[in-house]
Amino acid sequence: MKTAFKNIHTFSEVIGVNDRHLSVLNHIFNVTIFTKGDAIYVKTDDAELLSRIEETFATLIRLVDAGIHISERDVIYVAKLIDTLDKHTILDHYLKRAAITKTFTGKPIYAKTINQQRYLEAIERADLVFSIGPAGTGKTYVAVIHAVSKLKNGDIKKIILTRPAVEAGENLGFLPGDLKEKIDPYLRPLYDALYEVLGHRQTDDLIDKGVIEIAPLAYMRGRTLENAFVILDEAQNTTKGQMKLFLTRLGFHSKMVVTGDLTQIDLPPNAMSGLIHATQLLEGVSGIEVIRFERIDVIRHPLIQKILERYDDEYH
Repeated sequence: MKTAFKNIHTFSEVIGVNDRHLSVLNHIFNVTIFTKGDAIYVKTDDAELLSRIEETFATLIRLVDAGIHISERDVIYVAKLIDTLDKHTILDHYLKRAAITKTFTGKPIYAKTINQQRYLEAIERADLVFSIGPAGTGKTYVAVIHAVSKLKNGDIKKIILTRPAVEAGENLGFLPGDLKEKIDPYLRPLYDALYEVLGHRQTDDLIDKGVIEIAPLAYMRGRTLENAFVILDEAQNTTKGQMKLFLTRLGFHSKMVVTGDLTQIDLPPNAMSGLIHATQLLEGVSGIEVIRFERIDVIRHPLIQKILERYDDEYH
């Protein structure tokens, strides 16, 4: 197969710096893809595979010609989607997406996948959203970024981030140090997202002022959380009682997002996950939505996809 380019800018964008995008596609499709002059060549005798690769390049070319800068992450995602969606649907996703907010350095942040966009839309519609799926799908990241956007716009007055500290015991009582020192190791992914959008100084300032609150799940008892965006992370490790405790903290003018990965349950064998129980009990209730991410939404190094597939096969 040969794909020729009339536009050097499109050619450069599609192949990536130092042909990095081609290296990624080589890995995904397990073929030899190379450039010669201003054309891309593919060596394979598999007609079906060749058709998938042609569709992938055609879609990437359309994206670039539409003025969209494609990253390595986009190349991986398009190559994965091409089996289930036509290039017009993929293009539509990229053209219609709007920036959620900007990073601390001013770079716009977009929904990276179609399901991330659906996730954002669900958060806008519903007061309570359950987000379930494997690591690397952006469940927590998107929720935190969206919460910061709401805070910046004045739609909420407070962000509350929590998770069950299963590794240390939920009461955290036997660990040395103050509360922040005890829970920080378990909340690092939440901090990373905050730092990306707000920077270290503003994040720490908002935490000191109580505008952003990061606390273990046990500290939610007895409270009503109003005018807040509340995120429960790693919810697969809540018990039924802990989940009920959390969900009944919802106050007026607030939103709750509950995230979890059902393949990463660390509860005792005889304990049912509160996340499984809550979604079975509450899905379909007005004002509550459930978003399920799949392996196709994992936009990390191509090897991670293959690793997850093997583990999922063993899990099922």
